[in-house]
This record gives sequence, C-alpha cells and structure tokens, in this order.
Amino acid sequence: MRKYVVMGVPGGGKGTQARMLCRDLGLVHISVGAIFRWHVRNHTRLGTRVRRVIAGGGLVDDETVNRVVRERLDQHDWNHGFVIDGFPRNRAQAEFFAERYDVDAVVLLDLPDEEARRRVLARRLCARCGRDHNLVAHPPRTPGRCDACGGELVAREDDTPEAVEARLREHHATIGPVLELLRGKEPVVEVDARPDPVTVQRSIRAALGLPPYEPED
Repeated sequence: MRKYVVMGVPGGGKGTQARMLCRDLGLVHISVGAIFRWHVRNHTRLGTRVRRVIAGGGLVDDETVNRVVRERLDQHDWNHGFVIDGFPRNRAQAEFFAERYDVDAVVLLDLPDEEARRRVLARRLCARCGRDHNLVAHPPRTPGRCDACGGELVAREDDTPEAVEARLREHHATIGPVLELLRGKEPVVEVDARPDPVTVQRSIRAALGLPPYEPED
C-alpha cells in the first residue's frame, strides 16, 4: 500500500500530478478542493456554506476541512493506497492529519509565484463534470469545451487576481509550520514544478523510487 500527500502553491499542478501518480499504481486520488466544489455544484448544505465563505474571500474552517477528510478516508475504498492533495493547508490541519494517518512521503511542488499566478488565471473548470483544464498547460481540444464530457468550461469563482494573491500569501505564511511538523514524521521530497507535467511526474516517481511514468497513447 502506498500513501502520499501532494502540496504546493496554487497553480503548482497538485491535482494534475496526483491524478498522474494514481493512474497506473492503483491509487485513489483524494482532492479536498474537488470535494468542496462537488458540494457547491450540487447545492448541498455544506456547499452553500462553502460558497458563501469563498465569495467573502475567506477560507473554510479547519473543523469542516478535517471532518471532510476524515469522512472521505473512512470510506476505505483505497485498497492499494491514496494520493491526497489540497490538504493539509495549515498547522492545525497538519496536526489533525499526522495524529491519525501515516503516509509514505509528502511531495512538495516548487513553483515561482509569477508562474503560479499565470497558471491559476488560465484555469478552467467544466460546469458539467467538474474536470480541471488549463488554457496554458492543457488547452482543451475544442475551445471552451471539456475534453471529457463536452461541457462548458468556466473560470472558478475564486480564480481572480485578488483571490490568487490572497492564497499565495496564505500559502507562504503557513507552509513553513506545516512542513516542520510533517518532516518530523514523514519524508518530504521537493520537485521542480516548472517543466511540463510528464517531466514533473517522472521527477516525482524518481524521487519516490516508483516505477517510471509512461504517458497514455
């Protein structure tokens, strides 16, 4: 069983790299951000609250985030392991996670802020299935349409220049204490996230001692 956490700045490719890491290793991708977006898209009670928080420029409280992670991991559908991204984001969340779960390693994707800004503002989300696209890194085959289901691609509500700056500030203010805690328990590998996704994935696998990544045809 293999279990990993993928961390990094907004736009660093956490979700993309987590999915690629899961693809041929039988691992389950757990994206905390995707879980919240599903609730928002489906107008659940949690989704209504999350949308209100995000619209006000805030962050979902630690208790709610930790509960969502616990409930997801309690499903135990990850027989061969999991890759979790978008969590933990601060010291309190890291303490919650470290006390309850063990992972094989933490992958930290390193990306300059300027590149992070460029990538985030080019992100698009499928309004139908929720799949992520990027107009810069992964332009859709049909402009404005999802590669998976053909749904309309829209910008995330919180992918504005102001929101990006706020998330970058929050990341830099909290990543130090998170890594300090996690390094005391798990190996942390740092990977340059500037190259193309396949190159980054191959670097991740080399650092983790995993089988090489081969792109799908």
